Amino acid sequence: MSRQNPEHVIRIGSVSASVFARKIEREGESDRIVRSVNLQKRYMDGNTAKFSSSFGLTELPQAIEVLKRAMQYVADAEAVVVQVSSEADQF
Repeated sequence: MSRQNPEHVIRIGSVSASVFARKIEREGESDRIVRSVNLQKRYMDGNTAKFSSSFGLTELPQAIEVLKRAMQYVADAEAVVVQVSSEADQF
C-alpha cells in the first residue's frame, strides 16, 4: 500500500495536524472527498526524530490550537465543495 501525502499540514511548535483527503467513488453518484485529521507531536530521542500521539500538559494548548485550525481548514474545504455542488445543481 502506498503512503499518501497530506493535503495540508498545520504546525505549532512540536505539535502538528495533517489533513488527508480521500476520494470515495460510488456508482451512479458523483465522487466525494472525505477528509481526516492526524494529530501528533515530534520529539527527539537522541539524534532520532520520533512521533507520538500522547500530549503532556504543556503541549495541550498547542494541540487544541492546531486542531481548531485543522477543523477550520476542513470546514472551509467542505464549504467550497458544497457551494460548487449547489451551483452545478442549478444548471
